[in-house]
Amino acid sequence: MSAGDMRHAGINLGTTDQETHDQAEPDIFGFWIFLMSDAVIFALLFAVYGTMLGATVGGPTAASAYKIGPTFAETVILLTSSFTFGLGSIAMKHGASNRVLLGWFAATLALGLAFLGLELHDFATMIGDGAVPTRSGFLSSFFALVPLHGVHVLAGCLWLIVMMVQVPIFGRDARVKINLLRLGLFWHFLDIVWIAIFSVVYLQGLIR
Repeated sequence: MSAGDMRHAGINLGTTDQETHDQAEPDIFGFWIFLMSDAVIFALLFAVYGTMLGATVGGPTAASAYKIGPTFAETVILLTSSFTFGLGSIAMKHGASNRVLLGWFAATLALGLAFLGLELHDFATMIGDGAVPTRSGFLSSFFALVPLHGVHVLAGCLWLIVMMVQVPIFGRDARVKINLLRLGLFWHFLDIVWIAIFSVVYLQGLIR
């Protein structure tokens, strides 16, 4: 395998086509800029949540509103989805059939949707117990931060569906592979954000 093949691990844009690799660099760099801007938004929401954690005004507290069991299950599911996406990337890199490739992506999609289903159930339970966004500054900051991550996961699922359609139609040309690489970066970024949410929001909230 040439050095050019390793330049974009997981997508193999061309056997010895250095020009194709060079043309891909601005696209990947631009997507990294987008991810960093998204990270700034989440960082600001984490900061707001941190300042509002004690602003319950007699309403539900973090310890009473959060359920660690379902949240831990969501964490395992989302981390597993990153593993299955990674296996799909490896399958593409080593020339596996579309059936194998789409199988891994379908597993990733199923796990992403399962995560969203559990998260929506958690939100519904909290709201049913009176922990609504308008109840306190604490709950407003929680519902500004955590559901935004869920919206990102939903966007990732929709993007994955689009790519699962494009792979058999367009094949594995450079455009499709670059979009899959972008999606992989996005999906793993969401894992990192969720680990921060699980640690800073849920685990910290339960000990207060």
